[in-house]
Amino acid sequence: MPGPAVPLTDDTPEPAKPEQTNNRGKAPKQRSGNEVNLTGLRYDSTVPVREVIIEANELQGDEADQYEHVGYKEVSRIAQKRSAYEIVITKRQIVKRKDSNQLITAANPEFVFDSACADVSFAAGLLVDKFQFHLPLYRQHQKLSASGIQLSRATLTNTTKRGIELLRPVAAAQLANILNSQVLAMDETPIKATRQPGVGKQPGKMKQAYFWPIYGEQDEVAFTFSNSRGMANIQALLDEVWQGTLLTDGYQAYSSYEAKSAQVENAQCWVHMRRQLLKAEAEESQAVDKALNLIAELYQHEKQIKARQLVSEKALQYRATHSKPIVDQFFALLDSEKQRPDLLPDDTWSKALNYALKRERQLRVFLSNPAVAMDTNHLERQIRPIPMGKKNWLFCWTELGAEHVGIIQSLICTCKLHDIDPTTYLIDVLQRVSQHPAKDVIDLTPRVWKEKFASNPLTSPLA
Repeated sequence: MPGPAVPLTDDTPEPAKPEQTNNRGKAPKQRSGNEVNLTGLRYDSTVPVREVIIEANELQGDEADQYEHVGYKEVSRIAQKRSAYEIVITKRQIVKRKDSNQLITAANPEFVFDSACADVSFAAGLLVDKFQFHLPLYRQHQKLSASGIQLSRATLTNTTKRGIELLRPVAAAQLANILNSQVLAMDETPIKATRQPGVGKQPGKMKQAYFWPIYGEQDEVAFTFSNSRGMANIQALLDEVWQGTLLTDGYQAYSSYEAKSAQVENAQCWVHMRRQLLKAEAEESQAVDKALNLIAELYQHEKQIKARQLVSEKALQYRATHSKPIVDQFFALLDSEKQRPDLLPDDTWSKALNYALKRERQLRVFLSNPAVAMDTNHLERQIRPIPMGKKNWLFCWTELGAEHVGIIQSLICTCKLHDIDPTTYLIDVLQRVSQHPAKDVIDLTPRVWKEKFASNPLTSPLA
């Protein structure tokens, strides 16, 4: 087995290669105290190294003269700064009591991963680089190698998995709070997850799965994972735990769910409907322009509501006075166009008219509920990390991996919604989660964390 981890310098002789044996599964019988795992932490002379001395309390007390310093017990861990890596060698002082020769080592600081070579700052950096900046682990591995640090990709993968598992109860608490909202925005976005074996000699392929992101009234988002795009997923998530107004695109599953749920009202997105009208712009430019101009007027009124900070009854009254007549005019225009004798059922314009008129009731919901937005744009913006990530990491090997993507994206996206630096948040919460009362786990969600802990966040013990 490899010996203790030491920095490689020009003066360090190259160690002799051990003879090959068949003891692959056996753990080393003795360890020098410098290893943090079976392989040790290897780095070259180009990597910055900083020492942290932890002094023994015995040398500070009234009986300090009874002890003498006899050495240090070293452990090397990798830490990460914003723009660079560094190796931090933690030296815990070892003292010996003079009268009994008892050896005592200074207490070890609490680390998130005690048996790993990764500091919490490094773990948070892995998560942020992969899920906020879409840098796959193999590229982060290349970045580490270019910095002179040799870590296996399996180590990076395991560190990522362990970090996300610690955050699972935090994401669950955030989802539970989202489901307290009276108005939810919901969508679905595809993800390839789990390799399916091929039939006969045919190669296997990745299975199509979906994230179902949900946006709550307190600017929180949760990415729930499912194997399919059916209505059963909506039922599994919302049945018996939520009632209110569900703002969605025009996907039929949401309308079907509304029909089966007496306590749920489906409001639909004007932007998705507008996209259907745009498909016919080349064929019916005048009619489409009239419809688009009316939609533009509606959005001008929405800007006025936001600029004047109108809420509740005042927003409802403003929409009734200014927006409702335009909506009436809009659907009257579409109905008139629908009656044209020259339109054929297969015409693009005819299909667009059918799409909008079929959803008229759902598109009018915002007129009667001031808390309902005209579109799902606020949710669509939060979905972007998924397709952006897929352009880089392409797919998830397992369903558990896809769940992990949903957990960490739920927290990182919500951090951005509340102007929280995800790195600062993750470094704090990864340390705090093991010591925080389980009944108060809601405190660790980004929205509440900002109020309680953001002014004095925990930093890395090696910072």
